[in-house]
Amino acid sequence: MPNTTLKRIGSASKYLVVVAALLVLAGWLINTPPGFFGKADAIGYAVCHRIGERSFHIGSYQLPLCARCSGMYLGAVTGLVFQSILGWKRYKIPHWTIIAVLVVFVAAFGIDGANSYLALLKQVSPGILPNIPNIYMPNNTLRLLTGSGMGLGMAVMLFPAFNQTVWKDGEDKAAIPGWKAFGLLLGIQVVLDLLVLTGSPLVLYPLAIISVLGVWLLLTMVYGMLWVMLMGQDNQYTKLWQLWLPLVAGLTIALIQTAAIDALRFWLTGTWGAFPLGK
Repeated sequence: MPNTTLKRIGSASKYLVVVAALLVLAGWLINTPPGFFGKADAIGYAVCHRIGERSFHIGSYQLPLCARCSGMYLGAVTGLVFQSILGWKRYKIPHWTIIAVLVVFVAAFGIDGANSYLALLKQVSPGILPNIPNIYMPNNTLRLLTGSGMGLGMAVMLFPAFNQTVWKDGEDKAAIPGWKAFGLLLGIQVVLDLLVLTGSPLVLYPLAIISVLGVWLLLTMVYGMLWVMLMGQDNQYTKLWQLWLPLVAGLTIALIQTAAIDALRFWLTGTWGAFPLGK
């Protein structure tokens, strides 16, 4: 096939990706609840159970994501921004001792999640699993903290993986260069979590925005990275603006995923609220 034909196909594919993104976004905006926070709720609806008692509230408004998911995506965004400031093209993972701490965070996330789910089962169906006691009474503070730890782990692994995939001139340095930087990151996250626990609307409104945008940010990075690999364009980029097509493609896939899950969940439950717990 002549080079001119290949160039035309490549140029046409760029327009198709943009058109697909606009069409999917328009369809999602039309078919989801009205208002800015209605749209935010619809993003949370695609990834979170949104059970009221397991979520933070501003008056009568329930945040788009539960406490655990809020912490997870807040931690992920914090980790990505922090690493970008240190060196936005670094592609090495941290020292194994830091990874070991992150593994502990992931284990804590799993244990707290399992313990919380057990409590939910007992709440919904009294008498179920009577011989399996809860390790402790679950609460939103632990959900937030363990979610944040999981989010930091996701960011610390995703950031170097993304950089290693896309950049031609990536830096052969650890995205988290040592314990001093890691300790600073943990400190920042603890402060953010404590601010969230104040329950102040000045904190919770930004949290609602950051957490739901974090959902699309992570999905866009993952799917954008996959797009680069599938197109055979690994390590071909030197400027951020050159990544517009993979990132738009990644966002399009993220939008399709969000819209599909929203539609399926609404079809199954008939409500934009939490999963029905039943009796």
